[in-house]
Amino acid sequence: MLTAIIDYESGNLHSAEKAFQRMAREMDAGDVVVTSDADVVARADRLVLPGDGAFPACAAELRGHKGIYDAMVEAVEHKGRPFLGICVGMQLMASTGHEYTKTPGIGWVGGDVVRIDPADKTLKVPHMGWNDLVIDHGHPVFAGVKTGDHVYFVHSYQFQVADATERLAHVDYGGDVTAVIGRDTMLGMQFHPEKSQDVGLRMIGNFLTWTP
Repeated sequence: MLTAIIDYESGNLHSAEKAFQRMAREMDAGDVVVTSDADVVARADRLVLPGDGAFPACAAELRGHKGIYDAMVEAVEHKGRPFLGICVGMQLMASTGHEYTKTPGIGWVGGDVVRIDPADKTLKVPHMGWNDLVIDHGHPVFAGVKTGDHVYFVHSYQFQVADATERLAHVDYGGDVTAVIGRDTMLGMQFHPEKSQDVGLRMIGNFLTWTP
């Protein structure tokens, strides 16, 4: 079993690598590698797409690494490999991003990525720090996780899903902010599970052992 964390030059992957490797050992879930090799992406059993920075820059970097991008799309769309997007990696799953300029996403989960606009104007953007999950729809990734558990966010833009059944969890930040999305073999987390202590590690372990 091989999990590939995709390196497309859009983020520091060290903490994600360590967290996924730790949980793979604990769950006997095979090997975890950080890779920019399209052949490794193509043969991996599950894929993780992190992302830090602005949506347009991350989208351009991902598509600029054409071999990786094509291998990822083939693996997810045609081979049904489990996929997890983290932070901007989740946002890239959307139809369209609206950060700075309108930018096409991968289009795996319908919806738009727009700036957070809290109803309470005393709340700062970016949304940064710990917040309480509200689970909207059950999923194996939530095994051992409950509404009220804390996870760690750093973001200024949020994913507004077109189909409410594909928003699996949210948090309250002057209004609902999407925290987890999913459909078929695809998952996305707006927060950083690798920085979310026991709750995040449990969700990483659940992803590594999930059989869609």
